[in-house]
Amino acid sequence: MTADLPEIRSLDQVLEEAKGLPAVRAGLVGAETPEAIEMALHAEQTGLIEPVLVGRRHVIEPLMQAQGVSFPVIEASTPDAMARVAVDAVESGQVRLLLKGHIHSDVFLRPIIRHLRHAPRVSHVFAAEMASYHKLLFITDAAINIAPDVQAKAEILQNAVNFTWWLGNKRARVAALSATEMVNPAIPSTLDAACLAKMGERGQISHAQIDGPLAFDNAVSAESARIKGIISPVAGHADILLVPDLVSGNILYKDLEYLAGARFAGIVLGACVPVVLTSRADPEPVRLASLALARVAEHRQARVESLPPVETGSCGHPH
Repeated sequence: MTADLPEIRSLDQVLEEAKGLPAVRAGLVGAETPEAIEMALHAEQTGLIEPVLVGRRHVIEPLMQAQGVSFPVIEASTPDAMARVAVDAVESGQVRLLLKGHIHSDVFLRPIIRHLRHAPRVSHVFAAEMASYHKLLFITDAAINIAPDVQAKAEILQNAVNFTWWLGNKRARVAALSATEMVNPAIPSTLDAACLAKMGERGQISHAQIDGPLAFDNAVSAESARIKGIISPVAGHADILLVPDLVSGNILYKDLEYLAGARFAGIVLGACVPVVLTSRADPEPVRLASLALARVAEHRQARVESLPPVETGSCGHPH
């Protein structure tokens, strides 16, 4: 049994639900640019977070003064130190959410993966909203895991399935992507996709309907699948796209954003607190939507009475 949670169908729905939740103290790591201060201010005004800025105080305070705001500051002199003290702030209960500011992703993530992991793997998921698709489309992993093997892909996929479960989808349709819908030993990603589909049939990946390999067109277009003779409950109706590797996922995500006009939000999965990993080039609406998605997912997860299996641990004690 689970709590009766309506399914999330749009990013506007995410934002509206998040605005009804209490703000949480959030560490903005690398808050040393005017854009970071402005982001903290707008997120506070929207009611999503109570910002705690992490970085060099002598840099941050003049920036706050220039914008007429004042937030708590945790002093850290280098990017590595910023990431470390942010994790310390989570473990001490000082903050309940982490947000990447002007800091490289690998530096930001390293202590999070080491100390705050509570699932077998830390991964990332994008939620894409497009006028050309009939529902939210989730893409994983286009930001953290570079070249995952089939076991890593299974863990990435379970994270994403659990996440869509919290958002109200009790049996996500998953397309394991490759360049073709045919299994071809010369294309390793087709073999991985076929294995993942069988793992789904055998219950090794729970609460999902998985098909693969599928090319991108048959994953999102029922007409393309019909023309190619693909009979699949997933083809044309995918909720989750599992990409073969980070490079292909990153290209797909940016293509959809820049050429197809997709609206995006993205968060890290598998840590014991919500983690928002946005690009330094992301516009503010993406950052706010990502924060909202993190808040809604956390709140809904706490309301679920029975979750798909996930290896859990406490902050600071990863399994």
